[in-house]
Amino acid sequence: MKFKRWLNHRVRAGSGEPVKRLRWWQIFSRSLRTIALPSPDGTASTYTVDVRHGGDMTDGVIRARLYVNGSLHSYSKMPARFPVPGGHIEVAANGFGLKRCHYMPAGGSELQLAPDPASAEGRRARLHHRLPGLSRFIGIISTALVLAGLCITVPQIIESISQIPPIADSIGTFTSPVQLPLQGNLFIGFGAVLGSTERALRMRSSWIDELAS
Repeated sequence: MKFKRWLNHRVRAGSGEPVKRLRWWQIFSRSLRTIALPSPDGTASTYTVDVRHGGDMTDGVIRARLYVNGSLHSYSKMPARFPVPGGHIEVAANGFGLKRCHYMPAGGSELQLAPDPASAEGRRARLHHRLPGLSRFIGIISTALVLAGLCITVPQIIESISQIPPIADSIGTFTSPVQLPLQGNLFIGFGAVLGSTERALRMRSSWIDELAS
């Protein structure tokens, strides 16, 4: 509860400026997600979350902005928790994109906000809708790439830590069972980044992606 209260205190009021249209060069660097929610007066309002993954140009801080019917209502540093009618919208990200953007109704099941059709997330969702078999195959490949990166990276991290003199003197050193040349490590790392990026487009990424890449 304290963490949620802390997130609520970070929310700042917006100035009412209009949401900017997603440009083609922003499809991988920006997320736009929307949901329609009933207002207290019985009408429906459109809530849009805008996240620029490279951070704001002024200070580099990654913020989530909440627009109501196209006007900036509030903003917050990440992770963000915006109060909305009937619940909250929670937003979180990692190094590969959004890992959470959900409406959390009071006493109900969470709902994922829909991606802008022009965004990379929207294009990925459209592929899943049109070609579910291909979509699942791509998902399996991306997960396999991440797991391969994890299997290479974790033993190397353990090996490096075990070579620290106090640790080596107390428990000995560890040698990774997988030894690859530099080109092999780069290839596996690049594949893990691709896999994690694809998983982020579906908001499936986690700490495993951060560690593997």
